[in-house]
Amino acid sequence: MNTDASVVVIGGGVMGASIAYHLAAAGVRDVLLLERDELAAGSTSKAAGGVRAQFSDELNIQLGARSLEAFGRFGEEIGYDIGLHRVGYLFLLSTPEEVASFEAGVRLQNALGVPSRMIDPAEAQRLSPLIRTEGLRAAAFSPDDGHCTPEAVVHGYAAAARSCGARILRHTAVTGIERQGAAITAVQTTLGRIATNTVICAAGAWSRAVGAMAGVDLPVQPLRRQIAVTEPVPVLPPDLPMTIDFTSSLYFHREGPGLLVGMSDPDERPGFATDTHDRWIPRLTAAMEHRAPALLDLRRTGGWAGLYEVTPDHNALIGEASSVSRFLYATGFSGHGFLQGPAVGEVVRDLYLGRVPFVDVTPLSADRFAADAPRPEANRV
Repeated sequence: MNTDASVVVIGGGVMGASIAYHLAAAGVRDVLLLERDELAAGSTSKAAGGVRAQFSDELNIQLGARSLEAFGRFGEEIGYDIGLHRVGYLFLLSTPEEVASFEAGVRLQNALGVPSRMIDPAEAQRLSPLIRTEGLRAAAFSPDDGHCTPEAVVHGYAAAARSCGARILRHTAVTGIERQGAAITAVQTTLGRIATNTVICAAGAWSRAVGAMAGVDLPVQPLRRQIAVTEPVPVLPPDLPMTIDFTSSLYFHREGPGLLVGMSDPDERPGFATDTHDRWIPRLTAAMEHRAPALLDLRRTGGWAGLYEVTPDHNALIGEASSVSRFLYATGFSGHGFLQGPAVGEVVRDLYLGRVPFVDVTPLSADRFAADAPRPEANRV
């Protein structure tokens, strides 16, 4: 093994693979990506695959829109089919407060070039005929959004990164980060010591431990989320949008001939458990009965559990540590990491190279919590 690297990227999910590709494609030599398991084996492979720009935070809108552009040209640029379906995102809104919040969000999104719009319940049902409209006040829809296959994105970026000269080591866990004063000197791994002066943490739910190795506080907590997959649905519309009942957080989209279904579980507590359980099913069933009773007739044929990487304000941590030289991070996306992966890869590349990124991510610095300057994201599931 080459025991030197100009930059070590920790984490082989979408964020790490995107960062490694963008660095190597920009001509950075000796980029090394470390993954303790298989590529995409962590949270990325457990993601629902949604991609969107419908956010309440201006930065998230810009990161989402930039990533949608990258997903749209992924096949041509990276050479991988990622199964992109531009069927839109449909948020179902049941309270005056939700409507007012999304109206403000749509105005901001439109100002930034996102073609989202407010629609009435009848149009929402035409788009997503499995729902019922009782109690709905309005909905928000953006046709450019959709969903794709997370693992394909990771493997596409990894292959492209290798073709540009990056190295990728799987089954290689990071066990420590060496420093001399404020300067990083090496990364310790299960395969040995790697001399480097730059570390980029893209370790998702495991980022807090990586940051601690370097003396950097990354306030990220892991939180289990579950997804169910249904049997085939005979008359499923081919253009069914990703549909989200915002009040309950119930969501669904096409997954092959059936549906992928999920929602948040307020009873979950932070931790690294990824085993599945049925304690969330009664709440899921109640949400279906209220908003999409047709789903109740479908048999579950599978499902899985994965980890969100949650921060106190449910917004990402992107930046470079102020206390340690050349420790960069992109983590804490609170459910939005997969869909922002392409754009964040660009941003971290530019931070590494000393360039000005296409969007100023300074407000997403991990230091914002010490400065009592949180930046909450409202449009989250």
